[in-house]
Amino acid sequence: MTVLYTAEVTATGAGRDGRTRSSGGVLDLDLAVPKELGGPGAFATNPEQLFATGYAACFHSALQVVARRAKADIAGSSVTAQVGIGPNGQGGYGLSVGLVVDLPGVPREQAQELATAADEVCPYSNAVRGNVEIDLRVA
Repeated sequence: MTVLYTAEVTATGAGRDGRTRSSGGVLDLDLAVPKELGGPGAFATNPEQLFATGYAACFHSALQVVARRAKADIAGSSVTAQVGIGPNGQGGYGLSVGLVVDLPGVPREQAQELATAADEVCPYSNAVRGNVEIDLRVA
């Protein structure tokens, strides 16, 4: 693979209760453990929200690519990513991902075809395939 771009982010502090900052400083965020995992939650983000942000944006871009190739109008479309975390039964933790694709005005069968094609194009989907269960749904 020829790398076209590399993102660089550094985490400091106490991991999930620390801070992240991108190399250019555009991303500069406090982190907090979610209440559901015993933390304060509150007004800071967490790794699962950051992963969901990246996955939703990346999948939506992949969806736009496949729609353009299929000459499909997906104006007003959206992708919602739901990232869960929990024990994996082997002493560690794992992730689950739900992707909800909303394509207003696109017939359901075509919407499903576009979502499935986007799943093959999206780098996030390709990175987690076989490691993370993905629940891909069309709204």
